[in-house]
Amino acid sequence: MPGRWTTAAVCLLALVALACEAGGDAAPRPSGGTTQPGSPRVVAALGDSITTGFGSCLVLTSCERNSWSTGDGLRVDSHYRRLLDRNPNLRGKAHNRARAGARAAALAGQAEAAVRDRADYVTVLVGANDACRGTIDAMTPVADFRAEIDRGLRVLREGRPKARVLVVSIPNLYRLWEVGHDEPRAVRAWRRGICPALLAEATSTAPADRSRRAAFRERISAYNGQLKAACRAYGSRCRYDGGAAHRIRFDLDLVNALDYFHPNAAGQSRLAEVTWRSSGYAD
Repeated sequence: MPGRWTTAAVCLLALVALACEAGGDAAPRPSGGTTQPGSPRVVAALGDSITTGFGSCLVLTSCERNSWSTGDGLRVDSHYRRLLDRNPNLRGKAHNRARAGARAAALAGQAEAAVRDRADYVTVLVGANDACRGTIDAMTPVADFRAEIDRGLRVLREGRPKARVLVVSIPNLYRLWEVGHDEPRAVRAWRRGICPALLAEATSTAPADRSRRAAFRERISAYNGQLKAACRAYGSRCRYDGGAAHRIRFDLDLVNALDYFHPNAAGQSRLAEVTWRSSGYAD
């Protein structure tokens, strides 16, 4: 998801964010154990600021320790932390190649990094930034989006043909507008330029604004359809989450209170929980 704001006040909050991590409520994983057959030896995460944990540590910057995919902090039971139960030798071998602001066009470069990492489990969550442009016309065309997804997945299939890939649906951003447009603090935050194709003039009921939001919603649905199809075309080593991430009912208590857009630690935990079921390792 888009949006980076750097202010003196935000910088001062960084120390608070670091201290907050020490007070996590999840228990540390055991350091010993037996590796279960089929467990990945290296994990990599591809995508955008959702996967970097942006805004989840009380400041508007990436916080990878809270990533739903590769986070190693105590506040989020990430895929990586869950996989440590299966393979203690995985410790320290999770690579977050996602980047804040990334669109589908960046996926191939991130996939190349995952190939260099020798990853054998790769998560992919991308597309929000392709929709969160300044206008509807500026959004990535659906055909171009699919082409970039295919290009990125092709890098993985050719470079790591035995790796398992999990493609995750784009969360329901439209729901954030539904639950937040009556909340003055959320509206004020969105006026900073967060996802204007959806959230500009958030309180307006003018036909043009309602039409714009509907078009945004349809584009996300179209992108998710292409993610599902691209994973199917990839072959048996790719799993799609079946729309699980998109079905999360993101309320304001699952997003951070600075931009009212990116998942907080609770939101990251929810993403980890619902996508884990599709990972192929949950059973």
